[in-house]
Amino acid sequence: MTRDIAVLLADDDVRYRATIRTLLDATDGFRVPAEAGTGDEAAALAVAHDPDVVLMDVRMPGGDGIRATSAVVGSGCRARVLILTTFDRDEYVYRALRAGAAGFLVKDTPPARLLDGIAVVAAGEALLAPTVTRRLIAEFGPAATARRRHDRLPGVTGREREVLTLVTRGLSNAEIEAALHLSRGTVKTHIGRLLAKLHARDRAQLVIAGYEACLVEPSR
Repeated sequence: MTRDIAVLLADDDVRYRATIRTLLDATDGFRVPAEAGTGDEAAALAVAHDPDVVLMDVRMPGGDGIRATSAVVGSGCRARVLILTTFDRDEYVYRALRAGAAGFLVKDTPPARLLDGIAVVAAGEALLAPTVTRRLIAEFGPAATARRRHDRLPGVTGREREVLTLVTRGLSNAEIEAALHLSRGTVKTHIGRLLAKLHARDRAQLVIAGYEACLVEPSR
């Protein structure tokens, strides 16, 4: 039997938490072990309940979601943080990912997409809303080239750089396999080496490394 995905809800809006809890309680495969109304409470409950995913708001009293994310990631618990907010500005996206968040969605995300996003993050993947991805690309594209050079990728081989570029663009492992004509095992090996060489916690951290190294340019 498949284990339900445990989701800790962290948001200072009680009505919004109730809406999300109702959605999760009504959907097979999910459960809500606890709710938090402040950032500090979210961090403490994440350690106490060790959920699979923390659905974290950014703006909360008692320690914001960014600080709480950093605390959760640094606590050693298995929880992965999915930031959910109305504020999809670059500063929040980048700070959240830097703090160790595994994904970022805005609050007007449709219910089905939200459920899929929670499942994706629980499975160990990174998740960025399309609007957020475009903003990151614009922020960390050619305009920043003078500040961020390829030497931010020490020891990374040419093939690993190609893989990282596609990861940064949001491609899945299967899509990378097809694009570079590599086997599934080879792609996993390259990603594993990138994680080690770039001291990245997960795929989201690789995305940050790719943007900082200007591997992706904004669409014209």
